[in-house]
Amino acid sequence: MISTQFLLTALVVVIAPGTGVLYTLALGLGRGRRAALWAALGCTLGIVPHLLAATLGLAAVLHASALLFNVVKFLGVGYLLYLAWSALRSGGALNVEPSTRVEPGPAIARRGALINILNPKLSIFFLSLLTPFLSGNPATVTQETLILGAIFMAMTFAVFVLYGLFAATARRYILGSARIMAWMNRSFAAIFALLAGRLALERA
Repeated sequence: MISTQFLLTALVVVIAPGTGVLYTLALGLGRGRRAALWAALGCTLGIVPHLLAATLGLAAVLHASALLFNVVKFLGVGYLLYLAWSALRSGGALNVEPSTRVEPGPAIARRGALINILNPKLSIFFLSLLTPFLSGNPATVTQETLILGAIFMAMTFAVFVLYGLFAATARRYILGSARIMAWMNRSFAAIFALLAGRLALERA
């Protein structure tokens, strides 16, 4: 069940830049190490509903229901566009600036969790990712799915923390340049807007 092939596959998936990685990087650059750690935690916790959906068979229901899929999808699109706007707005959640404003950690984590929760494709993704590595024993499938999911979450948190700490370290080098900060904010906004457009085109 827990094979080298699974660990390598999970690692490749986790390392690949996605919305969670971008969010963690933005928080590390914009707010520093503490914020990056909360962002990593939130993005990891956002996996839980999709893992449970895959375990309980709800992923198949979501995939079969076009209406439910589209409701979650467009909530996710709207949320990603909100994050794009917050990267451009002075004082916004993702705005990279020299401000030392401290934001409550749970609020940072909640935003990170919503990024994953409002992506309906993740439930289907977990179903397809974990199934090949199950033993095939119906009596242990739930336990095996939860164990593999927990390992995936642990790897996600560890890798995201590294991304966040890297960004927090780089923060000190960009705060002295208004041009670099403006470029970073526009880049994050553009990327989140593009991700929103890609999500809008997804089909169940």
